[in-house]
Amino acid sequence: MPDPRTPSATNRSIIAALATPPRVERLGPIAGRFIHALRLIAVHDRAGHDPVPELANRLGSVDVAAKALILAQAIAATWPENIAISRFCCRLLSHDEATIGAFVDAAAGGDRRAFEAVLDGLIRPERAHRLWESALALAAAEIRGL
Repeated sequence: MPDPRTPSATNRSIIAALATPPRVERLGPIAGRFIHALRLIAVHDRAGHDPVPELANRLGSVDVAAKALILAQAIAATWPENIAISRFCCRLLSHDEATIGAFVDAAAGGDRRAFEAVLDGLIRPERAHRLWESALALAAAEIRGL
């Protein structure tokens, strides 16, 4: 008789998948660029510098840079704890970055249900609208910039 404390093959594969950080490449282009911007904002914040000039240069638009900063500030104001940000050069996502990327992808696709599903149980529903509006504004700015 198998030991009930030993995980099944299916459970082992689920556990292994959870232990492997997702890669930034799995995100859509708008979410991937935002994670890049979020990391850049964190670097500048630690150094005490204004991130907008470099964001505008790297993202190719002052409007996109401003919308990225607004979304980053909305996340910081609504997230239940400090956001875990991976190193700037790293292609692996922290769990927070994966969640943020998923809701930005949902907003960029105009999928409010997917957006809410990503944040369900993490953010109070009355706070999610600020993230939705900010993510939509970022997506619109990205699309205008194409």
